[in-house]
Amino acid sequence: MGEIQTASSPRFEGKATFETVWALMQENAQQMKEFRESQRESAQEMKKFRESQRESLKETERFMKEKSTELNIKIGSLTNLFGDLTLGMVIPKLREKFRDFGFDFQESCPNYDINDKINNISFEVDILLQNGDKAMLVEVKTKLTIERIKKHVERLEKMRKYTDFRGDKRTFFGAVAGFAITEEVKKAAFAQGFYIIEPDGENFNITPPDGKPKEW
Repeated sequence: MGEIQTASSPRFEGKATFETVWALMQENAQQMKEFRESQRESAQEMKKFRESQRESLKETERFMKEKSTELNIKIGSLTNLFGDLTLGMVIPKLREKFRDFGFDFQESCPNYDINDKINNISFEVDILLQNGDKAMLVEVKTKLTIERIKKHVERLEKMRKYTDFRGDKRTFFGAVAGFAITEEVKKAAFAQGFYIIEPDGENFNITPPDGKPKEW
């Protein structure tokens, strides 16, 4: 803004008159006006800068959200692919393997679906192995978790309820298959009386639960 002139400034040396004082006051007033305008311009520029920053942040968040969605879709597709590969690996020899445990399943049904709207019972089974008096519900996951073990228990309970409504007296058993099964998850599966199916090179192994497998 510059130095504000006073009556004692060099340019007003000598006797101050009304005219000189008035001129000085007007000059100072003009300088104050210019200063205020400069402040307003600075404030407006700062406001525009902040708005541009907010827009930039919103754009960044929008970009990250889109990328996150794309990544989730890709992961889901990959998981489904692994699931399909698991089914392709397990089904052909599954009935043969279960013969070692006293089961003779003549049929294997992948992606078995129940939708009973009358009794409000609906669920899906990755693989259903069955014969005249016994059936095995197999849940296949790339990575098996305790939560999925619980869901499989609920699935078997729904199957029991559904078949009871239909007068179907078959006995149902449970099995879970996965590529990555921790010891904690194995313990949870065995506690529910499930068989565990795990890959072993180009083949797979079935481990029975301790004691008698649970029946539904």
